[in-house]
Amino acid sequence: MPNTSNTGILRIIRATGYSWKGLCAAYRHEAAFRQEIWLCCVMIPLGLYLGDNGIEKALLVLSVSLLPLTEILNSAMEAVVDRFGGEHHELSGRAKDMASAAVAMAIILAIVVWTLVLLF
Repeated sequence: MPNTSNTGILRIIRATGYSWKGLCAAYRHEAAFRQEIWLCCVMIPLGLYLGDNGIEKALLVLSVSLLPLTEILNSAMEAVVDRFGGEHHELSGRAKDMASAAVAMAIILAIVVWTLVLLF
């Protein structure tokens, strides 16, 4: 029988709390996430200022916003792998490398978007 006490607005409130808890944990424990948040604090207003229209502003802001998002996913992946696999395993290393690659791709994407929007 499904848990009926976790529906509707109560579920949304609890989910919001869990999300906030995750953001706080990422900020507290992940230096790269903190750096990317501070980068966003500078780059998002700059993107809103430098974009000539709504599409350009959206591209600049969203491309930078992907950085902390992918960093959270990378950190979550690393935490799970570290929790369940203390010894070195090829698949654990591959998973961590792939998550790191996602962060690198987000950084490259942001650089490409900013270059294309601002120079062309």
